[in-house]
Amino acid sequence: MEYRALGNTGLTVSAIGFGCWEMGGQHYGGTDDTEVTRAIHRAIDLGVTLYDTAPNYGFGGSEIVLGKALGAKRKDILLVSKTCISWDPVTFTSKFDGRYSTVKRLNEESLKRLGTDYLDLLLIHWPDPETPIEETMKALDELRREGKARHIGVSNYTKYELGRARAAAPICANQVGFNMFDRRWQKEMFPTARELGVGVMAYGPMAHGLLTGTMKKDNVFGPEDWRRQGMLFGQRLFGTNLAQNLDVVEELKGIAAQAGTTLARMALTWVLSDPTVSVALSGCRNTAEIEENVTAMNVKLSADTLAAIDRALKGAAGQVDQVPGRHHVPPTD
Repeated sequence: MEYRALGNTGLTVSAIGFGCWEMGGQHYGGTDDTEVTRAIHRAIDLGVTLYDTAPNYGFGGSEIVLGKALGAKRKDILLVSKTCISWDPVTFTSKFDGRYSTVKRLNEESLKRLGTDYLDLLLIHWPDPETPIEETMKALDELRREGKARHIGVSNYTKYELGRARAAAPICANQVGFNMFDRRWQKEMFPTARELGVGVMAYGPMAHGLLTGTMKKDNVFGPEDWRRQGMLFGQRLFGTNLAQNLDVVEELKGIAAQAGTTLARMALTWVLSDPTVSVALSGCRNTAEIEENVTAMNVKLSADTLAAIDRALKGAAGQVDQVPGRHHVPPTD
């Protein structure tokens, strides 16, 4: 396993992190908690040190499963969760809410579900443009000073929002989507992160399943699978564009084979080839997936391979330039 610095924290983290969105079971279909627990234990054995979850992953389900799976191993890993998305327990509708009181309340609820009294890293999940960034950061920094979070950061923050947040609190990370099909944040925010000494945590390195190489053109997503709608954070990579994008995936498989590796390993290695990235978060629901992901550390991509990847992606469909989400707008004067 390779280890990297996480921003300016002094922490080192495994370059491959364990993403826990899928294990919530709400947006990717059902999961086997026993198999997920085995995968977590196997990941720890393989040197994976960072485990990333959130309250709204399965409406608390991911945190509960992760907390139980870790048990006494909690002290051996870096635990990351988030705050700022609240939901109605009856209708399960959710909303972004960065108000001071909500940030603190959601954190308390997360700690209970996870069975711990602190997080190694607490992130604001999405910006709330209705609440001043400074109010959100005040709550976040108080949680740090109270010992409920060793370090603090944000997720899905633009370069403007990142600058304001960093001026208000000692944030150390910004978690954003980044993969071969989605390079929006690399263009918009990575230079600012480097300038501020903020580490980038990359979610979705497999393009939410597209880069696993296992999808077919007649693939049918389950009724609760969020990919069924075709949209991925504002990009229509699935749905009517799935067939065209799977043609790109087939080309990428050939490039991976020429490089002596698999598509999944190449996808992870590609994300980590940008030195701004501290950790690539890969969702795993069984031991085979985590073992495959960890072997990506043995892959090196040549300049020719990287160029071939760029050429292949020119055939992709459904991509957009605007970063996802609703954001605070910079002043115009």
